[in-house]
Amino acid sequence: MILNLLFQEPMLFVAWLLAIVYGITVHEFAHALAAYWQGDDTAKQAGRLTLNPLVHIDAIGILMLVLAGFGWGRPTPVNPNNLKRGKLSDNLVSLAGIAVNFASVIIFGFLFKFLATQTALGPENLLVNFVYMLVVINLILGVFNLLPIPPLDGSHILMNALPDKFNDFKVKFATRGPFILLGLILIDNFSNIGVFSGLFNFFFNLIGRLFGAA
Repeated sequence: MILNLLFQEPMLFVAWLLAIVYGITVHEFAHALAAYWQGDDTAKQAGRLTLNPLVHIDAIGILMLVLAGFGWGRPTPVNPNNLKRGKLSDNLVSLAGIAVNFASVIIFGFLFKFLATQTALGPENLLVNFVYMLVVINLILGVFNLLPIPPLDGSHILMNALPDKFNDFKVKFATRGPFILLGLILIDNFSNIGVFSGLFNFFFNLIGRLFGAA
């Protein structure tokens, strides 16, 4: 639990928060930028086409992440009617945030691998730990948002892939998706099934082999 760090290692707690803020900020900014490139300036008009974290962070989402281990940022407003390539544009906008998170994993992963070889720093060095946290947070955000459950980004890919005969399902799924997702998270956390943790561990092991970060 991240909250435990506040009392045990307060500097590490701050590092976790900064890593979370970074991951959410670049994720939402990427959505806004991709939407703008695809013809929709809704996010720009709302002041979201910026790397200022204050406009992307949701206070309750951050609090839930600290207390419960899952949270959210402020969703980037997108008007699909303005997108110049329809479903293709919507897919690009949806994948943009995920792509930036995965790009961050690669960049910070190589940085971590470099720093980890510097014996003068040591494994307890705050900078080394902060870079590792950036890898972890961005990996979690990228993988989690790939899930095809509304309101996650992966659901846009699923909805756009389904033919029109599934329109009734799309409407119902979009409405009930957030409750399904919350239910799955709660069940996974309190029943020790470990579906999400198993998914994340697969990718943690992967980046561990690539960057020596596990």
